[in-house]
Amino acid sequence: MRRLSEKVSEIAPSATLEIAARAQKMQREGTDVISLSIGEPDFDTPEHIKQACINAIKRGDTHYTQSNGIPELLSAVAEKITKENQFPCKPAEVMITCGAKDAIFDAMAAVINPGDEIIIFDPAWVSYEPCIRMAGGKVIHCPVDGKTFQIDGLLQETITPRTKMIVINTPSNPTGAVLTRESLALVADTCEDHDLYAMSDEIYEKLIYDDARHISLASIGDMAYRTITINGFSKAYAMTGWRLGYAAAPVEILREMSKVQQHSVSHPASFAMYGAVAALKGDQHCIEQMRQEFDRRRKYVISELNQMGYETAPADGAFYAFVKVAGDDMEIGTRWLEQAHVAVTPGTAFYAPGWIRLSYATSMEKLKDAMGRIRKVSGK
Repeated sequence: MRRLSEKVSEIAPSATLEIAARAQKMQREGTDVISLSIGEPDFDTPEHIKQACINAIKRGDTHYTQSNGIPELLSAVAEKITKENQFPCKPAEVMITCGAKDAIFDAMAAVINPGDEIIIFDPAWVSYEPCIRMAGGKVIHCPVDGKTFQIDGLLQETITPRTKMIVINTPSNPTGAVLTRESLALVADTCEDHDLYAMSDEIYEKLIYDDARHISLASIGDMAYRTITINGFSKAYAMTGWRLGYAAAPVEILREMSKVQQHSVSHPASFAMYGAVAALKGDQHCIEQMRQEFDRRRKYVISELNQMGYETAPADGAFYAFVKVAGDDMEIGTRWLEQAHVAVTPGTAFYAPGWIRLSYATSMEKLKDAMGRIRKVSGK
């Protein structure tokens, strides 16, 4: 038989999904596994959002829509961005996608030419590099500061004549770090000096703790004219299975992204988009309730890990504890799964060997059990 795609065959499967699948298999076989590996809120989708979707189905909103999304949702997103993210946005500059990951893939396909260099900051989410490589680009890894997890002068050293785009993620998956205005200004200045595009993944923007503050890259200077802002509904509204995300970008970029969507998924599910309208337009107290509970869990998990002697990254946002371990993170992660029956994600998956990511998006009861198991198997 003829060879399959070399471009795809060279890409590793998603480490987070593979580990979650392994944990689920152990659970099906009767092992009491506590999974702290996947980034999914354990809360139910708020009732008013579910009801809006049900109402849409009942009234027959179950057919094809405009590829970029229903007008009501485009307007709601544009209004939200203009008000909350502090940069001007019109409905024509918004596209609704099948999850934030789909928006990232569409953007990479629309912007990248073969051989273009795209800068990502390590530790980095596992899917940026595959999306870039499938679009024909070359990934350039730039480490963040190892203590503050902020962007520093190393960024300037990674710029070459082939650099096309800089990708940021704030709050960060896997570290939980929130980029400061100083870090964002450095990215903005670099983009403007070298005429680069930027992608800002802000999917965890609503999950911020203590004195940290979320700032959108597109709100700095003239960055709205060269930035693709990625966001969605999965983390803030516990809507992971709904597969709804969005991108806000200049019209000339969005036009190309729309072509990718038209020739792949067409558009997200019509009735699901009405639920997203309710999410943005309805009572936002549901977000704060979840955020407060995540914060309570965050403080507990970080305190327990620190008491065991583990160093952790600044957990200012998202719902992850990023833990420094002594030794091979892959081996330690395997040992925690097989001996403690706690599933975690090794930092190697995020280009950060020697670290482990734990998600605290599960009940406090399970977290207490998991911390006890880790303490026992680690000899802490």
